[in-house]
Amino acid sequence: MKALTYDGKGKIKVVDKPKPEIKNADEAIVKLLRTTICGTDLHIIKGDVPTCEQGRTLGHEGVGIVEDIGSEVKGIKKGDRVLIGCITGCATCSFCKRSMQDQCTHGAWVLGHTIDGTQAEHVRIPFASNNLFPIPQGVSERSLLLYSDILPTGLEVGALRGQVVPGSTVAIVGAGPIGLASAIAARLYSPKKIVFFDRDQSRLDVAKKMGADEVINTSKTSVEGVRAMAKQHFGEVDGFDVVIEAVGVPETFQMCQDLVGIGGRIANVGVHGVGVKLDIDRLWPRSTTAAGKLDTSALITHDFKFNEIEKAYDIFGRAAETKSLKVNIEFD
Repeated sequence: MKALTYDGKGKIKVVDKPKPEIKNADEAIVKLLRTTICGTDLHIIKGDVPTCEQGRTLGHEGVGIVEDIGSEVKGIKKGDRVLIGCITGCATCSFCKRSMQDQCTHGAWVLGHTIDGTQAEHVRIPFASNNLFPIPQGVSERSLLLYSDILPTGLEVGALRGQVVPGSTVAIVGAGPIGLASAIAARLYSPKKIVFFDRDQSRLDVAKKMGADEVINTSKTSVEGVRAMAKQHFGEVDGFDVVIEAVGVPETFQMCQDLVGIGGRIANVGVHGVGVKLDIDRLWPRSTTAAGKLDTSALITHDFKFNEIEKAYDIFGRAAETKSLKVNIEFD
């Protein structure tokens, strides 16, 4: 089969690999119909994820058809069209029992990281009963790609860990796909205001079209200006109730610390490849915590065939130029 692999820092390569086979009774083999590219994949290519080895098939999102199943798999059968969950949970460890599948002792983020992922014609899915979700008839499989990762991540890591509640003021630093997904999720909890901060005006324009109350271009605003803006907009609260970091670099995490209000919460969604400075001396006296039908049509901006996946990476990696958000990569 064909697979897109990490070929060392700064490089990717489409190669021929053996089709995966079932190794354990709880696994399934899925023939991919669609996959996509995540900012996390770009972090791997940049060398920010040393636990990902050269030669690894990338990707942790996808839609496909179950081609084979192990004897212990329940709830799905051969021929089912399924959504692949980006996080692999065993359902039995202490973390999974606490709904913390991202810390699963037997899984967590493994697809496209420590085992071969979904940017290939076939993929092996461990603990398939818990991590494959049958697709109802009539649902748009193209839109479902967003439910593989960015929408549940935006909900669980952004809105829920940030504790968005009715009347909250929410700042989102980063108007890329995961930031926009976090806003969609946050909107479910009726916040008073959602404000986006980003350097890319085209992405801020998308955020505005998707319902952001305000958008701020940080390339035109100093750090002092950002702090003053938070205080000016929200009076004695002196900042936002919830700040969601959706980029994954030290500068944006610092901005989150500048934007969060007294008693506020920082929810970190971005993937960080280097350490960040936590201003604990400034945050602790402020009691800061560092922690329906959805319209997602604007989030997928480009469509490709799998034989164009290297082109898709080029387009996705130059998002400021190409205006790319999420891409839909379809298999023949």
